[in-house]
Amino acid sequence: MKNYISIDIGGTAIKYGVIDQTGAIVTKNQMKTDAFQGGKSILNKVFYIIEQYKDTYAPIGICISTAGMVDIKKGRIIHASHTIPEYTGMEIKKCVEETFSIVCEVENDVNCAGLAEYVSGSAKGSAVALCLTVGTDIGGCAIIDGKVFHGASNSACEVGYMQILNGKFGILGASSTLIKNVAKQKGDDVENWDGIKIFSQAKKGDAICIKAIEDMVDILGRGIANICYVLNPDVIVLGGGIMAQKQYLKEKIDAALDQYLITAIRKHTKIVFAAHGNDAGMIGAYYHFCQIHASNG
Repeated sequence: MKNYISIDIGGTAIKYGVIDQTGAIVTKNQMKTDAFQGGKSILNKVFYIIEQYKDTYAPIGICISTAGMVDIKKGRIIHASHTIPEYTGMEIKKCVEETFSIVCEVENDVNCAGLAEYVSGSAKGSAVALCLTVGTDIGGCAIIDGKVFHGASNSACEVGYMQILNGKFGILGASSTLIKNVAKQKGDDVENWDGIKIFSQAKKGDAICIKAIEDMVDILGRGIANICYVLNPDVIVLGGGIMAQKQYLKEKIDAALDQYLITAIRKHTKIVFAAHGNDAGMIGAYYHFCQIHASNG
């Protein structure tokens, strides 16, 4: 049985494990990213993970999903936010391959999550899929005919940067903004609120929480509609921690799209929720590795 080490580098946690040739997760774990310590620290954590598994599982590939814009041919971070200092320019593929003599492939984390949903999740069988992760920011991925659309410079579908209502979509529609808005209106500290508490209170009839969620959904509806007018997806997959509230959100998001999309497009556009949860990045990184090496023969 062939094995692969898969590592998903997020802003808060690094999820990692071993995946076999059938795509099944053999073992998995996670650790804190400690992003503030910078790119070199993250690379050292990657090395530590590989050392943990390489002798026991004899991996034939290292599959990496990571925050930031990625040059997938070079496995290099071409842009990362200030939350991970000195990550831009990091040559992950080169460093891993030179250190361990194991083939390594690197892809953006949202692209990996989208690929996981296309191959074996909620977007399976779609012609054009738009995958969005809604968290402290909003990330996007477009998959067309089974392939991630990267654009001319590996920066396609960076939807969080879209300008909408005098602000960035990735800020205005994020769960972090929802939490800040509720705390402000309550005259409370942000630390005392999270998404779970807000939805719990909304279900009990809390007017402030209900209105804040409605405002977030309106922003999401506007942003998603704008992307649809360009991309025309048949499936939109929504992921991220906040989307665990799908029973509460589904009807509201559908209504927002009914408002902002013309009927000719809306009737061909289905909203679904991500199936792979926290494993999406690891699974997608493995699929990305397999796609590259299948195309290389």
